[in-house]
Amino acid sequence: MEEREKKSVLEAILFLSGELLTVPILKEVTELPESEIKTLMDELIMEYQERNAGVLIVEIANGYQMVTNPELSEWIKKFKSSHMSTRLSMPALETLSIIAYKQPLIKVEIEQIRGVNSDSAVRTLLEKRLIKIMGRKEVPGRPFLYGTTREFLQYFGLKDLTELPTLKDLIREEAA
Repeated sequence: MEEREKKSVLEAILFLSGELLTVPILKEVTELPESEIKTLMDELIMEYQERNAGVLIVEIANGYQMVTNPELSEWIKKFKSSHMSTRLSMPALETLSIIAYKQPLIKVEIEQIRGVNSDSAVRTLLEKRLIKIMGRKEVPGRPFLYGTTREFLQYFGLKDLTELPTLKDLIREEAA
């Protein structure tokens, strides 16, 4: 493999990962020696800095990560405020499906079904306006009741909640 191809592979892995990758992880994937990975990464860092690119590769905590150029923070903030990401993580999707099928329900009920803390997923879904607080449950502590929103229906292309697939529909799809 040529040097340019090696750099391209490292770039692609960093881009796809979206998070910090250590040299041992990069070595495992690329099968390149650690010393060569470090040299290639140093070269990539310099190339991105020299171009003053929109994204940069930085060395952080014994690893590497692709990040946006801090000089463009004004534009990034403007974009993020006007174009909220539509992608949902698996925990958020799990939480959303539980709420969609069992609403209204409280966070403790969601967590009993999922078996894990759901604070982050609920917060994300509230920020994306896919769920809303529908009131409070009449129990000690009066926890919030959560349900889906009109945006939820739009996101999934549904007229109403009766269009959600049933368990029978899902089993048929898996069998097909």
